[in-house]
Amino acid sequence: MSTKDFVEKDYYKVLGVPKDATEAEIKKAYRKLARENHPDANKGDASAEARFKEISEANDILGDPKKRKEYDDARALFGNGGFRAGPGGPGGTFNFDLGDLFGGAQGPGGAGGFGGGLGDVFGGLFNRGAGGGPGTRTQPRRGQDIESEVTLSFTEAIEGATVPLRMSSQAPCKACSGTGDKNGTPRVCPTCVGTGQVSRGGSGSFSLTDPCVECKGRGLIAETPCEVCKGSGRAKSSRTMQVRIPAGVSDGQRIRLRGKGAPGERGGPAGDLYVVVHVDTHPVFGRRDDNLTVTVPVTFAEAALGGEVKVPTLGGPPVTLKLPAGTPNGRTMRARGKGAVRKDGTRGDLLVTVEVAVPTELDDKAREALETYREATAGEDPRAELFQAAKGA
Repeated sequence: MSTKDFVEKDYYKVLGVPKDATEAEIKKAYRKLARENHPDANKGDASAEARFKEISEANDILGDPKKRKEYDDARALFGNGGFRAGPGGPGGTFNFDLGDLFGGAQGPGGAGGFGGGLGDVFGGLFNRGAGGGPGTRTQPRRGQDIESEVTLSFTEAIEGATVPLRMSSQAPCKACSGTGDKNGTPRVCPTCVGTGQVSRGGSGSFSLTDPCVECKGRGLIAETPCEVCKGSGRAKSSRTMQVRIPAGVSDGQRIRLRGKGAPGERGGPAGDLYVVVHVDTHPVFGRRDDNLTVTVPVTFAEAALGGEVKVPTLGGPPVTLKLPAGTPNGRTMRARGKGAVRKDGTRGDLLVTVEVAVPTELDDKAREALETYREATAGEDPRAELFQAAKGA
């Protein structure tokens, strides 16, 4: 769709909503009209199909806050196809052909009576820079994203750590100051006129853009290519960075550090750094979400009679848990606040699982005591309920 059509079309009228309509009102109007004019509900009706496309086009603009603001600003500037230039014409408006205006009408010597054409007003809206001559200002270029990996100990992952990362990425070539030209004087690409992008036909409200093949998306062409970067303006760069890994990170987690990637070009922002974290196992502790886990062996007497059991914690003093009498093997108890660090700064819990330790060797005194215990409990059958359940199933 041309810029002229964009300015002249009244998308509010298409959807039947006022200019101050809320996002919810726009969405509601679009859904209603889309259902009524959908091609599936109006088979063979060309007018309904055209209406559906027009409705979709209007929603594409008004349903996006950024596009809607640009559309409103354009309409305020140009009104209903007339350029508002103050008194001098009927009703204070000079009626120009918008096609001429957006074609880049220029004054004597190519100086551009309106700054080289009014396409600059809509450069961001159509995702491309305005046309122009060799003096056209090239677009800033964002740096590349970088991905790296780091391996932490179990404790470092729980408590957080600062680790050095050596990274290799593409950065502006130092030999030519990122221009790609040996003499530092590249020329603007004539194909994309410095934007680094070329437009091709698309569907909907906007044309599609691709990186310019001739300049490889840089917007500049080196007359005398730099011997180091071969005219690309980019060269391999290595650096070591101290990266802070937050407390509570888990194995396999991918952390994004904004602006820590490769440097941008021509004042463009740096890319992002993505760090994939690997965590070593611990000989004692495990992890379950924000909780740590530990298995603690207890004697049969402690499980049967109850008592107090000391339990180790990660990086801190042990805690004492009260073991109730008759604690079964495999029961899990909780030591609050002794787990991993959460995002809000609080800590999870330490989940303590009891494991009754069966002795492999007994002295005479211990054996005699157990024989006495077996005789005292000879009438008890812990498997009776098991067999009853098996018969009833």
